[in-house]
Amino acid sequence: MSLTVCVYLGARAGHGDQWAEAARAAGRAIAEAGHTLVYGGGQLGLMGILADSSLEAGGRVVGVIPQALVDLEQAHPKLHEQHLVASMHQRKAKLTELADAFLVLPGGFGTLDELFEAITWRQLRFHAKPIGLWNVDGYYDKLWAFLQDGRQLGFMPESTFEGLTIGDDLGLMLHSLAAMGNAAGER
Repeated sequence: MSLTVCVYLGARAGHGDQWAEAARAAGRAIAEAGHTLVYGGGQLGLMGILADSSLEAGGRVVGVIPQALVDLEQAHPKLHEQHLVASMHQRKAKLTELADAFLVLPGGFGTLDELFEAITWRQLRFHAKPIGLWNVDGYYDKLWAFLQDGRQLGFMPESTFEGLTIGDDLGLMLHSLAAMGNAAGER
């Protein structure tokens, strides 16, 4: 069954080629699996690389971008759909509404904000959608260790981690998200 995979990642390219290669691989893999990509709608940095690679592989790509960021992030002009929203909060809500699963690649504060809101909404049972952190080049090692500390200290419920995964193999990550996303959709 095909899914709509929401990808959170940087609007910047970062230092080093591995981040762009990861974004390119994710876009291509999502398209080749027959999934729809939904993301922040920009054409800069990793966001643009992700969208371009998915489009080049024949995938369906949907963006969600606040009007205020259209000029700043240069909204991608070639998407199948581009939803314009009024605020960042509406952006995250629309991305969550459209998604069946979340895949998180390396990024900065915006990516982390999106990740933590998705986790929090899952914890509060606003959704039951799986969240996967693709740990490219160990990017999320320290964050994952921090989350495990919070879990051990009792601040982060065990149930929250049931739909939260981390891994460095994109194929396995997408397979896992698809299996969990389909199971969540059947509830």
